Amino acid sequence: MDTLLFLTIATVAIVLLFDYTNGFHDAANIVATVIASRAMTPAQAVVVVGVFEFLGPLLGGTAVANTIGSFVQLGDIQPLLSLAVLLCGLLGAIVWNFITWWKGIPSSSSHALVGGLVGAVLVSVGSEHVVWGWSELLQGRVTGVVKVLAALLLSPLAGFWAGYLIHRLMHALLRAARPAANSGLKLAQYATAAGLAFSHGANDAQKSMGILTLVLLTGGFIKEFAVPFWVMLACASAITLGILSGGWRIVRTLGFAIYRVRPIHALDSQLTSAAVIFGASMAGAPVSTTHVVATSIMGIGASERPRSVRWSKAGDIIMTWIITIPGAACFAILAYALVNLFLKPAA
Repeated sequence: MDTLLFLTIATVAIVLLFDYTNGFHDAANIVATVIASRAMTPAQAVVVVGVFEFLGPLLGGTAVANTIGSFVQLGDIQPLLSLAVLLCGLLGAIVWNFITWWKGIPSSSSHALVGGLVGAVLVSVGSEHVVWGWSELLQGRVTGVVKVLAALLLSPLAGFWAGYLIHRLMHALLRAARPAANSGLKLAQYATAAGLAFSHGANDAQKSMGILTLVLLTGGFIKEFAVPFWVMLACASAITLGILSGGWRIVRTLGFAIYRVRPIHALDSQLTSAAVIFGASMAGAPVSTTHVVATSIMGIGASERPRSVRWSKAGDIIMTWIITIPGAACFAILAYALVNLFLKPAA
């Protein structure tokens, strides 16, 4: 087996491993509120979420995949080096995902992927191979890293204010409701949790779909950037397996540590998050499910009892937002230094 084929296979495997860790890391985002409100048991939540998580990448289009697959340009780089860059970027993101999962920190897999890829590209072939998007922004077009970062920055704000407004509306509609209404609110969460899982799959799995398609293009296995169906199926399967494995450490943070979640809060959070994430998916904007869910809970709490929101936890999440991209980039740079030792004899 020649070096190029071996590295292509290894990179494909690492893409799917990243996709798995994405699901594993983000499982809490989908099930935290539905479990905290006691609408479902963990087993029920995982089954419902698993089914719709799998359907999301298959039916949600490829707009996000196209965005992720185009913010680094490696077409004029020697294929072996290009694959090494993608491999190291993914390794940086995977290491960061495991560290933050172990610490129970709800960080963003999207931030980690962007940081890992940018770090690997910068240290290997230079900044000119990153599509930053600043010049296009002056022309009224949002693309490249600017588009990715704008989506990652604006989506938590959208989650907060949408959660705030939706909860105000629901509170007004249910002002005269009796406690028995909680049964209906819990039942409705089967639909909203399914919608959140679908939107998560349609956004997050597409990130891996975009990178995997870029790997195939770089290795010469496809002639143009078009996501094959088997790539959709593989990424849908990997992220679903990750969801089923579950990152339960983060459930405590999202379900209990920000605001006391009852059935109405859980329903509003799931509805808010599903709408924001699915809208972003249709626009081709990669977002952080972790931060959308977390800020939706904060917005709901702020609309009801601002003093009861644990804002210190918000500070922790903001700090993680700031350090994830450079943190993942550092691990990607370290991975490239190690991988480069093995590539030199083959060069």
